[in-house]
Amino acid sequence: MTPTGIKSFTEQTVLITGASRGIGAAIARRFASVGMNVVIHYLQSHESANETARSCMRHGARVLTVTADLRSLDQIERMREKLEQHGLIPDILVNNAGISHYGMLSDVTETEWDDIMNINLKGTFLMTRQFMPAMIAQKYGRIINVSSIWGISGASCEVAYSTAKGGINAFTKALAKELAPSAVTVNAVAPGAVDTMMMAGFDAQEKAALEHDIPAGRFAQPDEIASLVYFLALPESGYITGQIISPNGGWLT
Repeated sequence: MTPTGIKSFTEQTVLITGASRGIGAAIARRFASVGMNVVIHYLQSHESANETARSCMRHGARVLTVTADLRSLDQIERMREKLEQHGLIPDILVNNAGISHYGMLSDVTETEWDDIMNINLKGTFLMTRQFMPAMIAQKYGRIINVSSIWGISGASCEVAYSTAKGGINAFTKALAKELAPSAVTVNAVAPGAVDTMMMAGFDAQEKAALEHDIPAGRFAQPDEIASLVYFLALPESGYITGQIISPNGGWLT
């Protein structure tokens, strides 16, 4: 339940990182559908972010787009200052931004490793540290990290990505215990195969083989992942914290 003195759910602000397309854009649209304040973060995909913003505004939501390199504390701090100027400090933070990498570990360069860790894991840390103090102060908040099924089971030829997502899962569990006394929940959504641009590196035969391995017989749609994120953000989900929930069509049970 929303504590007394905290604004109602539809008056709250949600910040989604990496929201210009794919799962992030679907999450933004899901929150916008109930008229919430939506902050759409992106790095370089300016026009895609604006298109996501336009689709959110059609629901009557107040929308702000912000750009920042999540590897940079300075840029994150400037983003927070901009949100403060607009009165849009988030009650709900969705750490969705991330990059994937396919290839044998022996072929991964140190630079590639650092980028994967910095964008996926360090970015989640910096964003959370930046915005959780306001949640702690008001004794209410939601932090939802978008992880991956590979952060649970690991994947051959995706060692670096699996490591980063496994780190997010551990981060989620530990921080949930730290913030529970402040009524701030921390959960992770760890999808299986989702029909987004991250699947662009697979050809039709590889995609068909993947679908065959999934008991549900198909990839998830971004809207299905967005629905779970939305549920975890609800006031009535306040007793769910420290959980890694994997919508994967029965692929991993």
